Amino acid sequence: MRDWNALKSRYLRDDLPIRLGNLASNLARINSRCQNLANRDLVESLLQESKVFIEWTAKDAEVEIAAELVELQVELACWQYSWTSIWEDTEQRIKVAEAARIWSEKVLNMSGLLAVN
Repeated sequence: MRDWNALKSRYLRDDLPIRLGNLASNLARINSRCQNLANRDLVESLLQESKVFIEWTAKDAEVEIAAELVELQVELACWQYSWTSIWEDTEQRIKVAEAARIWSEKVLNMSGLLAVN
């Protein structure tokens, strides 16, 4: 069982760009971990953690970014709802992995962490 309060406290210490970077990293891990059937529970926990990261982050983001994060959160919830059937279907799992990769890149771009000063 996770200590969500401790995770939230640590997560919220970071500035918004770092929080978005952490979310992007989670999404990239979803993408890479979908390749191995042994990672089903790990990926499902990353889905939940990512939804929580969005909840803790969107309120501090500009409205355009918050709207995109909410869209992502809904998609994550849909995946989580159908997780058993998605995981058992290779084609569906590959689609989720690719969508997670695309979202990871999008969120990383939103973070501004890659911007050249």
